Amino acid sequence: MSASTQYVPSPTPDLARIQRALISVSDKEGLVELGKALAAHGVEILSTGGSAKSLRDAGLKVVEVSDHTGFPEIMDGRVKTLQPSIHGGILARRTDAGHQKAMSDHRIAGIDLVVVNLYPFEATVARGADFPTCVENIDIGGPALIRASAKNHDFVTVVVDPKDYASVLQELDAHKGATTLALRRKLAAKAYARTASYDSAIANWFAAQQGETFPERLTLSAERVQTLRYGENPHQKAAFYSDGSKRPGVATARMIQGKELSYNNIGDTEAAYECVAEFAESAIVVVKHANPCGVAVDADQFKAYQKAYACDPVSIFGGIVAVNRTLEAKVAAELVKLFLEVVIAPDATPEALAILATKKNVRVLLAGALPDPSTAGMTLKSVAGGYLFQTRDNGHLTKADLRVVTRRSPTPKELDDLLFAFTVCKHVKSNAIVYAKDGATVGVGAGQMNRRDSSRIAAIRAAESGEAAGLAVSPAVGSVVASDAFFPFADGLLAAAEAGATAIIQPGGSMRDKEVIDAADEKGLAMVFTGMRHFRH
Repeated sequence: MSASTQYVPSPTPDLARIQRALISVSDKEGLVELGKALAAHGVEILSTGGSAKSLRDAGLKVVEVSDHTGFPEIMDGRVKTLQPSIHGGILARRTDAGHQKAMSDHRIAGIDLVVVNLYPFEATVARGADFPTCVENIDIGGPALIRASAKNHDFVTVVVDPKDYASVLQELDAHKGATTLALRRKLAAKAYARTASYDSAIANWFAAQQGETFPERLTLSAERVQTLRYGENPHQKAAFYSDGSKRPGVATARMIQGKELSYNNIGDTEAAYECVAEFAESAIVVVKHANPCGVAVDADQFKAYQKAYACDPVSIFGGIVAVNRTLEAKVAAELVKLFLEVVIAPDATPEALAILATKKNVRVLLAGALPDPSTAGMTLKSVAGGYLFQTRDNGHLTKADLRVVTRRSPTPKELDDLLFAFTVCKHVKSNAIVYAKDGATVGVGAGQMNRRDSSRIAAIRAAESGEAAGLAVSPAVGSVVASDAFFPFADGLLAAAEAGATAIIQPGGSMRDKEVIDAADEKGLAMVFTGMRHFRH
């Protein structure tokens, strides 16, 4: 066709009769039932390999692809459907006289239904197979069949997911062996999404094999978990997608009870579960609007909960509670006294679940395992016209990593609390300040435009919670303070000292470090530098 020739498509029928089907699947789920239903509609079945054997074993008549094409499978099955007899039968427009003549001249029979799912490349990679095995599980013929069928969806029905067998069979029953254009277009869109996802997995795997963290072309693939009622606000639309990585969290958890998760629920629950996974000891994390408002560790889960709750008994209202152990009944009995959006844990005792069931609206998620905070992984953020892609903040410190910069060194107890506070700080929006004492947060200042205000807000939170608990002095007195980034001026540190803090942990690296160190020495504070910051925007 010359560049000046305009292509005018022939009319598209609403109903397309299925007389011949090509079936080649790796996933045999529902295959026999599909074959029997097609046979009942008088559909001739072409197939090959394991698919053909499964259908024959069920007593169905199957035509081998090699018999249909008159050309044998070669190269260990690498070449079997890449034939004009197959692709011509798929791509021919049934209402185009020229296409019909070509089919007649070359004895090409039409193929009206293509059922293909691809070699299990993703599963092969996931199980840690070697390079040659992964390459061998890259499907070639399957994607070609799927794309050809989807392109010619005016006449051909393409199915890439066993879950769609029922829809096709319902239409065959309703329309005397035919499918509607609406269904064919829907299945075509799904088919192209599947081949795109498949190619994305291959491209990303190859990039990883070459040691490329940031390949020249970033390919993304995700599967919709659910369409959400709305986004951050009711006027916004939203959906939740899984990237298939299986990292324990909201995407992999079993929802035991409660209303459908909202957009904000998902984000907040993710924040809570990633934070609670940081701790080797039994821990409780309470999150509100993506920020921890109470975090505590204790060998006794109930005591950990009490300490986390005490940090901010106001903000826990409508919050998310995350646990890093099997949830116990004693804690569950306290949780049902509150209005909570979500409770997430690796598991829960039957008694705990029975107690939570009395509050039917609270969402209860059991994730089965904890995410590994030491693994990098990737995070993605959209900006106008593009994406920001980075490795996950998996920074972790030990006591050996800390550098004492003041005249006074922290006591062993202060050191434990400093590391705890800095770990929590990693999960608080910048600018972040965390006051902690005895393995629990006592005040959190998050998301302020300057570090001094974050220090003051955290101190106010501590004073208010202490007052609510009937304490004579603020829990900030005798606490330690963590800052996610360096103090650019001494004012933030002085605010912490005024609140009663005795030790500071911060990254260091400011031009005014000496000024800040001198201020700490003047106040008798111990201060350590980490050399690592934890901005979280």
